[in-house]
Amino acid sequence: MPKLQLVLLIHAHQPVGNFDDVLESAYTHSYQPFVDLLLKHPGIRIGLHFSGPLLEWIERSHPEYFDRLRELVKRGQAELVGGGFYEPILVVIPPEDRREQILRLADYLERHFGRRPRGAWLAERVWEPQLPSTLAPAGIEYTLVDDNHFLGAGFELDQLHGFYLAEDQGITMKVIPGLKALRYLIPYRSVEDTIGFLRDAARRHPGGMLAMGDDLEKFGVWPKTFEHVYRDGWLERFFSALEANSDWLETAPPGDALATRASLGRADLTSASYTEMTEWALPTPVRLRFQALEREFAARPDVLAFLRGGIWRGFLGKYPESNLLHKKMLHASEAVRRLRRSRLRGKAFRQAVEEAATLVLRSQCNDAYWHGIFGGLYAPHLRTELWRALVRAEKLTGAASHRKRAYAEVTKLDFEADGHEEVYFTSDRYAALLAPADGGTIRALDFRSAGATLINSLARRPEAYHEKLRQGAATGPAAAAVSIHEQTRAKEEGLERWLRYDRWNRHAFRLLLFPPGKTQEDFELLRLDEDAVLAGGPYGVEVVDKTRIALASAESASGWTARKAFFFASVAGGFEIRCELSLARSQPGPARVQVGLEIVLNMLAPSVPDRYFESNGQRYPLRWAGALPAVPLRAVDEWQKIGVRIEAPEARELWLAPIETVSESEEGFERVYQGSQILAVWPVDLEAGEKWAAQVSCRVTGVA
Repeated sequence: MPKLQLVLLIHAHQPVGNFDDVLESAYTHSYQPFVDLLLKHPGIRIGLHFSGPLLEWIERSHPEYFDRLRELVKRGQAELVGGGFYEPILVVIPPEDRREQILRLADYLERHFGRRPRGAWLAERVWEPQLPSTLAPAGIEYTLVDDNHFLGAGFELDQLHGFYLAEDQGITMKVIPGLKALRYLIPYRSVEDTIGFLRDAARRHPGGMLAMGDDLEKFGVWPKTFEHVYRDGWLERFFSALEANSDWLETAPPGDALATRASLGRADLTSASYTEMTEWALPTPVRLRFQALEREFAARPDVLAFLRGGIWRGFLGKYPESNLLHKKMLHASEAVRRLRRSRLRGKAFRQAVEEAATLVLRSQCNDAYWHGIFGGLYAPHLRTELWRALVRAEKLTGAASHRKRAYAEVTKLDFEADGHEEVYFTSDRYAALLAPADGGTIRALDFRSAGATLINSLARRPEAYHEKLRQGAATGPAAAAVSIHEQTRAKEEGLERWLRYDRWNRHAFRLLLFPPGKTQEDFELLRLDEDAVLAGGPYGVEVVDKTRIALASAESASGWTARKAFFFASVAGGFEIRCELSLARSQPGPARVQVGLEIVLNMLAPSVPDRYFESNGQRYPLRWAGALPAVPLRAVDEWQKIGVRIEAPEARELWLAPIETVSESEEGFERVYQGSQILAVWPVDLEAGEKWAAQVSCRVTGVA
């Protein structure tokens, strides 16, 4: 009887910007012991994929690991699989960048291991129908997706024991279906259950092929898996069982397996990812209804096969912060391409452009663009590293375009591709994206001299899993190794206390007009009841030039109108933004209100001594909340060497509060600092027809 072929494609990745100790722990608990066991079992042959950021770290920190991989390649035990070097979601980056990402990883693998990859790993297994015409011309013969992709296109599970051809514009490539059942069996169920599943498949599909593509981190990094996989010997027993059943079962790297069999036909796959990802991409209210449907039809697999979530691009609509980062990347990528097409020449020019190109590719690393069980978008250090790459890339392309001279420019464009025009102020010192349609606020603010972004916060919004916290369903540390998709744990007690939700995105210079009885505590708890038109309504642009813009709001229901004027200037060691604010009221009679202008800053680490607020000579940690006298406030980041001086003349107080989200990660529910909100507050008594004015300035400079 012909043997069943088992194709295992194991994927290892660490995001750009992840902490060194996290990578070292993953290496110790997963990457090293997995390969060591593989070397002990020469009968096991698999595909291995390592992302570029991880390979670069291993090359620096554990070069001996490359020797182990070379031995596996030499033996024919491991086929090293390619993909995008910085692990991008290929379908949402420019075509030129897709090709460069693929070729960079292929070149790297050939240089270090002597062989060019035949296949490509798709980040998060995100597929769209146009991918064959991207991958095949870059030298890619095959990729692996999930059975979910095929089921959504009308296939049956019994048809997924081989490979198919996908086509776009007459260009074809091989597509392997990876089985979800195997992902949940390996390594969480017993070895006997897994072998039983394979034996049943061999009986039903003689000579067939079964495939699984999944993360190497599930073998040692995810909670309790190190003990289960290595200390308790699951992986050793599994490899031994595969070898012991070699009379009817063989393992094969994906490229070798495909070379021995014919295609099962054509597969016209819809846009998809793995099942869990398609659920995570749904807006929260829809996701809750989706989960209810899954529970209702849990015993009806025939119905569940037709239940579909969203596509990966849904994250760009679900999270404006992700969309902003994505569009910043597209903007920087286009700047690189424009310079590559230009007639400017010179070694220094070419080096600057190529350095900028690499930074843009780094910024395409997928993790910080989405959120599911993995922290991703909610991890400030991951977002910040991508922002930092883009700030540096734009600084390089701006300097190359202006031949390193000082400059200031302004551009009006629909930066976020959402139908609303933004105003982008740039210079050799700063970049500021102003959104007239969202309260005349500044969405993004970069200090180019330091290669840093200053706002980079995240709105607190409802997530589907917050209901588990409210219902007390979260538990402590896991007692045994189970799939992270089956865990509900909390890293600290009482997280439900932090479930508060913003009315507005966390941008800078938002105007909050609110009743006189409100306090700093109300500000912290998001219950100011501010005027929505002035805070988040559209502002019309009245005047704009390279360093100045004036905007005016519509009239609110209570008769208030506001005007804002922003002025940008270079100063010694940095730049300054000054916002001049004025209010008028048309309704009869006096009015007593409080007026606040809010600044948002994120300096990442709220509990370390080198990042702090300073007022009247006293320091406060970034997580501090309270009211301070309205004297100049400094926010200092000694690590990034940045100081921000905030002045609000004639304000009564400055109110401070941390922005903290409650999110889900592979370690469980956790509270994460996403920056601080700083509100300059003025009490205002105004008669009808009168005007009131104030100003706030932010001076950003380097610190020693």
